[in-house]
Amino acid sequence: HVQLVESGGGSVQAGGSLTLACKTSARMFTSYCMGWFRQAPGKEREQVASIDSDGPTFYEDSVKGRFTISRDSARSTLYLQMNSLKPEDTAMYYCALDFLCRGPGKMSPDYWGRGTQVTVS
Repeated sequence: HVQLVESGGGSVQAGGSLTLACKTSARMFTSYCMGWFRQAPGKEREQVASIDSDGPTFYEDSVKGRFTISRDSARSTLYLQMNSLKPEDTAMYYCALDFLCRGPGKMSPDYWGRGTQVTVS
């Protein structure tokens, strides 16, 4: 069983920045695809960013140039640096792990975190 624990959410004004972190219990987590999803009230959950086992990254169009996904294998932690935040970025953000890398934007997670709320006003 894999645990994913997000942190770093909060409230920020438009134009501000936040960094989300996802601590995982998965061994050799860099061998898997990991990513961030978000879900706003009344909307479907969407994949925001992901990083493949061999390094390639994916970003949803609305966050390109503003968000950066990265991972620290020594800390078994996935990050999402979010800059120039907009009110439309307001959502619950979820960390996810997929044992199989399926291509850009095509994660089908095997495990989810519980989420961290990001509110941009």
